Amino acid sequence: MRKERPTNLAIQTMALPITAYASILHRVSGVIVWGAAVVLLPLLIFAIQSAQNFDTLSTIFNENFFAQFVVWGLLTALGYYCLGTLKHIIQEFGYFEELASGCMISRVAIGLGVLLSIVVGVLIWL
Repeated sequence: MRKERPTNLAIQTMALPITAYASILHRVSGVIVWGAAVVLLPLLIFAIQSAQNFDTLSTIFNENFFAQFVVWGLLTALGYYCLGTLKHIIQEFGYFEELASGCMISRVAIGLGVLLSIVVGVLIWL
């Protein structure tokens, strides 16, 4: 066994490829989406019980900045999760599997995720 192995790997000093960031973002957004489902499904059940309940939730989401911010964050996570999933499906069909093309499709997915986040923000706050 070689004695020249590194003993302390400082993760913050390593440069990860863009594909790693895309993968990490996809996993984090998936956790956010599934965690949000636990919160949003009871709200949906509450909203469909009566028109008054729907109006109450509608008023909360229209007048409360924090609620709007949370909805924006959840929709951003959902959007990137869908884009990341689409990227993985394309790669499963055998396209963009090499390092250079994988980096390119990862940049496209992240860029579209940022663009989608901006569009959702404009739709919520305007």
